[in-house]
Amino acid sequence: MKLNCLSCGHSVDLRDGYNDYDGQVKCFACGGLMAIRTQDGQIKWVELVVRPRHDEDSTLQETI
Repeated sequence: MKLNCLSCGHSVDLRDGYNDYDGQVKCFACGGLMAIRTQDGQIKWVELVVRPRHDEDSTLQETI
């Protein structure tokens, strides 16, 4: 089962251990944290819990 991160869109591979699951999943691409609920191998509910923080200082340094 795969889930696209609600923050960055990266594909997160959920293994068989997540077939019946109610808890949190972290995106390793951006660090976003999602709360999910699955049942019988299908995603029933997803919510973005923590949006990754972008480093504004690095953006400022690039524009100077």
